Amino acid sequence: MIFPVFYFGPVSYFAKLIQQPEYQFETHENFQKQTFRNRCNIQGANGKLRLVIPIEHDGARVMKDIKVSDSSGWRKEHLKSLISAYKSAPFFEFYEDDLMPILENQDQFLLDINFKTIAFIDRHLKLDLKFNTTQAYNEIPKHQDFRNHFNAKSETPQVTFPEYMQVFGEKFAFMPDLSILDLLFNEGPKAAVYLANLEF
Repeated sequence: MIFPVFYFGPVSYFAKLIQQPEYQFETHENFQKQTFRNRCNIQGANGKLRLVIPIEHDGARVMKDIKVSDSSGWRKEHLKSLISAYKSAPFFEFYEDDLMPILENQDQFLLDINFKTIAFIDRHLKLDLKFNTTQAYNEIPKHQDFRNHFNAKSETPQVTFPEYMQVFGEKFAFMPDLSILDLLFNEGPKAAVYLANLEF
């Protein structure tokens, strides 16, 4: 199995990861625009909010070589948005101090940031994820290839997401398959059980 490397990927991404006995993270694919490789969706006061990491357009195309652009101040924007959205979530304060260094450090490469977000979730939910990476880009059977399985533009098909309490639940209908951060901040350690019970 081969999985892409996402930035605080959606709930379905982590649920699928922990259900696989073996897999590798893809580091040699060409970067794909408008995907969870450089963005995530959270629930904000005005509805679904997309957080995007801008990248340098310096000719690099392979994922391992993609550099982030700091010209827009995206790090402060993401941190401010997360605090604004989740400061009243039941478990936000338990993870806030560990989350901040990911966004405050000046990592140059998108892949480094993404792996830190995955390690953050792995550590706090005790998922025991495997961090094996590809050494080259290879075609593999479709049923083993999850590189294009998760769509940033639409909801994950054929998955029923049990509802959990969300910060703005009184204002909006339940929003499924947001960034794993939404589940973590609202459910805390129980998020691991939620992932394990998600059926595809």
